Amino acid sequence: MIETSVLDYVLPEERIADRPASPRDAARLLVVSRTAGILSHRRVRDLTDLLDPGDLVVLNDTKVVRARAAASKVPTGGRVELLFLLRGDAGRDDLPAASRDTAQAGRTCEALARGAGRPGTRLRLEPDGPEVEVLSAAAGTISVRLPDRFDLRAWLEKSGDIPLPPYILRRRGERTARPEDFETYQTVYARTDGSVAAPTAGLHFTPGLLAELERRGIETASVTLHVGPATFRPVSKPGFPEGEPDAEWYSVPPETAGAWERARQRGGRVVAVGTTAARVLETVSREGAGIRAGDGWTSLIVRPGHRFRAIDGLLTNFHLPRTSLLLLVSAFAGEETTRAAYGAAIQEGYRFYSYGDAMLVL
Repeated sequence: MIETSVLDYVLPEERIADRPASPRDAARLLVVSRTAGILSHRRVRDLTDLLDPGDLVVLNDTKVVRARAAASKVPTGGRVELLFLLRGDAGRDDLPAASRDTAQAGRTCEALARGAGRPGTRLRLEPDGPEVEVLSAAAGTISVRLPDRFDLRAWLEKSGDIPLPPYILRRRGERTARPEDFETYQTVYARTDGSVAAPTAGLHFTPGLLAELERRGIETASVTLHVGPATFRPVSKPGFPEGEPDAEWYSVPPETAGAWERARQRGGRVVAVGTTAARVLETVSREGAGIRAGDGWTSLIVRPGHRFRAIDGLLTNFHLPRTSLLLLVSAFAGEETTRAAYGAAIQEGYRFYSYGDAMLVL
């Protein structure tokens, strides 16, 4: 069983980054040897020197949606903040009726909220939104009924807020994201709407860095995993999340499965950009048979002792204590190496969390 100490560390508040590096690839990079445990200090732009021609870099092309919204209770006017969980077709009203599974498809949606009230409570979306009805409420998650012919996704795109992590807002002393966050809290290659949080390791890439990787013969390919809130739930005391997390939707295109196979055949390494890309690849890996293309849902928790079949390297940010993200890093790098790397990062003044610096484990 994993020692809980590897998931705990004390981080000074000033080490939490409240803005990204500029330019993005100027962020610091702690390079970790997975086998020897050797640490070195570089910049993200040095990836072109740290990787070899023939290596494959796998990116998560999910796009963060404007999923945060304000609401007021009817008729009291009490303020409620909602983070909508746009899974599948929830919140859409642009599908033909024949494609809906039931009459309720697209008419209900879940959201994270505190103090939203009991079932039957009505909430008015702000600004200028309709009323929605709370259907159920448990453990900080509510389900709401949407009005007929109301496209929640379209309304959020116009009136919603980017779901910037609360620790960034706390550092800034603000309640909402800044206008520049709508660009900086998004990877430059984001393509498919669906995440409530950015795949933060990918925030360090620039068009120039991607072009230089290609010029040097380092291939890139994409998968999709729509990041949900379960990714960030704390790990329980014994060192594992309590129960299985909510499933998150993923997609692996045939082109990516082919790129993975070509990299293996030529002896190149497969480097996942972020724990989300790593989870997708490990989800679709097959013993002795490569990876399979396709769509699906994954609730995979990668724990120490996991046998990695699909990746040889991991580019990742520095994560919050007691999260499944840090659990995966510890599984890949090793518990002692992870502890040493985080200790060195704190000592050397690295910036942490979503807008912070990065670590490359090879």
